[in-house]
Amino acid sequence: MTNPDPTSAGTQDDDDAGPACVMAFNASDPSGAGGLAADVTAIASVGAHALPVVTGAYARDTAEIHDHFAFDEDAIGEQARAILEDTPAQVFKVGFLGSPEAVGTVAAIAADYADVPVIAYMPNLAWWDESQADLYLDAFRELMLPQVTVLVGSHSTLWRWLLPDWSGDRSPGAREIAKAASDMGVPYTLVTGIPLPDQYLDNVLATPQSVLGSEKFERFEAVFSGAGDTLSAALAALVASGTDLAAATTEALAYLDRCLDAGFRPGMGNVVPDRLFWAQPEGDPGELTTEEAQALQVLDMPAHDTKH
Repeated sequence: MTNPDPTSAGTQDDDDAGPACVMAFNASDPSGAGGLAADVTAIASVGAHALPVVTGAYARDTAEIHDHFAFDEDAIGEQARAILEDTPAQVFKVGFLGSPEAVGTVAAIAADYADVPVIAYMPNLAWWDESQADLYLDAFRELMLPQVTVLVGSHSTLWRWLLPDWSGDRSPGAREIAKAASDMGVPYTLVTGIPLPDQYLDNVLATPQSVLGSEKFERFEAVFSGAGDTLSAALAALVASGTDLAAATTEALAYLDRCLDAGFRPGMGNVVPDRLFWAQPEGDPGELTTEEAQALQVLDMPAHDTKH
């Protein structure tokens, strides 16, 4: 397969006034931190329309993943092909697919729509049974990576997966990880969370030959859930909307930084990125005008007092 040029693949017809469409393959996440919840919110937040395909469901809270229930691969394929016959997708965003069989199904769909760029995010699978994770990673490497246009993942995750026998005196750089991905057919790799001195992290878009972009951010003290899905979904939406890959990467990273800066802790676990940070009211939320106070009184819901 010849990968499409991501700098132009998001262009839509001039008479199409609607937003670009991104088909997101991912698991349902009831915590709202990652998975399809992150994909749909991030894609909408940066101006595209999500076509979400459920690949399974996590049993998780904001602290950890307890289990995952994979969908049958035929159910995944039927979801995707039904909407693709009606609505074209400008980009495929691939998250956690749940099983080697599902990987094969999504890879086949990507091959059938070879002109649609694929942006794939590889999460940390340390929570999963090791033998299951190995089978999944092997299938993803052999079946999915040849279809992927941009691979997104943290430095530690991609290093362990793509360069398991690395024996250098230093950790591999972004270009070395990109070279390992390129050997599997991936033209572009976005490596995130590369440790730098003084509590900074680097994020590098690379090919084996060159670094196409690099953005450095100060490390947050908090532990986040859902950052990788947020970044990759935003990148997919920006590419789908016609932004060239280098500029889309810079914008997606800046968006993620704002999401993390505005992050909140809805439960007792990790911090969740606020993907709608721009919609929050400015100033002190405790100071309401008379009109705002009256509006809130009108909208105040009575207590649920249904008797059983």
